[in-house]
Amino acid sequence: MERRKALGLIAAAGAATAASFTAAPSFGAETGRSAAAGAAGQGRTAATGGYTFALDKNVKRTPVRFKNRYGIEVAADLYVPKKGRSKLPALVVSGPFGAVKEQSSGLYANEFARRGYVTLAFDPSFTGESGGTVRDVASPDIHTEDYSAAVDFLGLQKIVDRKRIGAQAICGLSGMALTAAAADSRIKAVATTSMYDMSRSISRGHEDYYTREQRQKIVDHVSRQRWIDAENGTHARLSHEVPFDENGNVAPTDRVLPKTLPADADPITQSFFDYYRTERGYHPRSINSTTAWTATTPMSFFAFPLMTNIDMLAPRKALLVAGADAHSRYYSEDVQAKAPDTVDLVIVPGADHVDLYDSRDLIPFDRLDEFFTENLA
Repeated sequence: MERRKALGLIAAAGAATAASFTAAPSFGAETGRSAAAGAAGQGRTAATGGYTFALDKNVKRTPVRFKNRYGIEVAADLYVPKKGRSKLPALVVSGPFGAVKEQSSGLYANEFARRGYVTLAFDPSFTGESGGTVRDVASPDIHTEDYSAAVDFLGLQKIVDRKRIGAQAICGLSGMALTAAAADSRIKAVATTSMYDMSRSISRGHEDYYTREQRQKIVDHVSRQRWIDAENGTHARLSHEVPFDENGNVAPTDRVLPKTLPADADPITQSFFDYYRTERGYHPRSINSTTAWTATTPMSFFAFPLMTNIDMLAPRKALLVAGADAHSRYYSEDVQAKAPDTVDLVIVPGADHVDLYDSRDLIPFDRLDEFFTENLA
């Protein structure tokens, strides 16, 4: 129970139970954030033009659109150094899972552009301002493709040296970035922070705690939900990482995070809440700030394991950064152990998982810059 509670996934944290399986509010509806989160978050994003961070004075940001190979329009922000010369190195940036480009990925893109890179922070398909008819669907395949589509876009820019394009990913989009790099040799180097393998997380649980019986219950739950969605002509919102109640039954909720923080919330739930539901990181288009993924999202993550071909990344390199106190640290350690000659690991003392979203005093930007300088040479 503690693992499940630590991830904020127990039924008590949300409004739905395993028996409800009802359709959630339509796309764009704010599903009851706390008054403090709404007022503070909107105040900050309004003051920074809709972003959770301030744009560096030496960087120009331009909204752009491009299509992936499925024909879905991807929304992104292009960050360019104001004094940049032609043929600069470039980075594709995205994540965390359930976040938007106005949050952590934009902060990273802004910082790297300040350091002389052309960067592109994008909303994955079906999320934020990107296209996709059904909103807030997560797809490991399509989100992996979004990285390659972003490389397409960057490589067509006159200011970019298409031989020096890398990827920087955060949290749950990290697995897709590594998978994309293994399949797309145009991505010359990839770095991640607070990496999550979402296929492993969704299909096996935190630290692989799901039993074989529990995994089958999740498959059955999602399969039933498909009938419900088909019959209703809707797409319900429920837990993408499915918790279980004390009786061993699936107990999904209709929110990623609770509307208000429980008094007895564990440290991990507190840290996520402190980013997504407060002035620090709240954004109205962020799934994690306002709602949940579509209830059938787990199906594709059971079907599509990420990083199966991580060995294909070599001789190119990856750098994985994890907080010493992060509950997700084992994902990075396991990938590094699987490909030790290709993947380097940096552990940040005193940092938890969420600290590496936006804590500039903890994110090792100098080390990341050195990595890309060396590997995009």
